[in-house]
Amino acid sequence: MNIYEKRIKWVSDYMAEINLPGELSEYFKARNILVTGGAGAIGSNLIIALSKLVGPRGKVVILDNLSSIKKRDPWNVTPLDNILFVEGDVRSDIDLKRVFKENISLIYHLAAFFANQNSVDYPENSAEVDITGLIKLLEYSRLSRVERFVYASSGCAIYGSYPKLPLSEDFISMHLTTPYQINKMTGEMYCNFYAHHYDMNIVNCRFFNSYGPGEVPGQYRNVIPNFLYWAMKGQSLPITGTGEETRDFTYVLDLVQGLIKSGYFPDAVGENFNLASGKEVSILNLANMVNDAAGSSRPINFRPRRKWDTKPRLLASIEKAKKLIDYQPLVDFEEGFMKNIEWFRDNWERIEELADFPPGMSSALNIEEEQR
Repeated sequence: MNIYEKRIKWVSDYMAEINLPGELSEYFKARNILVTGGAGAIGSNLIIALSKLVGPRGKVVILDNLSSIKKRDPWNVTPLDNILFVEGDVRSDIDLKRVFKENISLIYHLAAFFANQNSVDYPENSAEVDITGLIKLLEYSRLSRVERFVYASSGCAIYGSYPKLPLSEDFISMHLTTPYQINKMTGEMYCNFYAHHYDMNIVNCRFFNSYGPGEVPGQYRNVIPNFLYWAMKGQSLPITGTGEETRDFTYVLDLVQGLIKSGYFPDAVGENFNLASGKEVSILNLANMVNDAAGSSRPINFRPRRKWDTKPRLLASIEKAKKLIDYQPLVDFEEGFMKNIEWFRDNWERIEELADFPPGMSSALNIEEEQR
């Protein structure tokens, strides 16, 4: 079984387990769907599920500039007969005209300048992609009369520094500490404007700490792929803080489930809601799990917390998503973690080649440089 066949099987098995209603399957059949950022960690899983749903008479169009992938290599995109990959940018009118020629009826906007530290280092680029790119996409969607627009927001970003737990959608804070957080809040506000002013059907999905097959490590990537990479390379794991900090890690296929249902259920339109696991995992516990799985005995390296990292705990309420779209996360952390490790081992040569930790390019933590 090659790497693509295994990912297809994992997605197919998950889809069978969630047992989507027949009306939903009919709704997606033969549609042309645009996924921006479809070569990324979440998008590359979503496109497999959508390919299965739209069937041979439908089409899944990916728009991705591959900026987050070293060597701009689209190896993460599963080559399926009804998937059209367009290397392009959400800021480009030429690229947007190209994908909207495909008679798009549903959009999943996942493309972003990811994430916090990257936006601190390059705030102008961050705003151009996350805000200007979003406005352009909304304009093309409005003019093309797209039936529904699903926006990937971030619950880790927009709730600010001092929230009560679990995080619920009625909490609002202006204590945002990175351009990425500001951009995601601004993005929701623009989506709300287009929904109100132009009667567009828009859904704001707030993701929490995605992990799972499909994410390559790098200086601006998430903690789990980076921890796995460093441990498998025999390096110490860095924790910026005490290790008692917690995150609501959400398996990527649970997010895919939430996205699919957000594209269908009528009650989702005009709403914002969390997509998360609803459970906390401490960073120290995560580090110990990674070291055990990798057979590493290197000590953990504790460091001061980064200035923008002001959230000691993250835990989401998922009651609203359960009510509106019947969201039911299925994969507990231990199971998803083992799937993540399996994917890493299956693809280790490519991951080593594409892991992006160039020295001297960022104020983000660079373990490889330090341990030479």
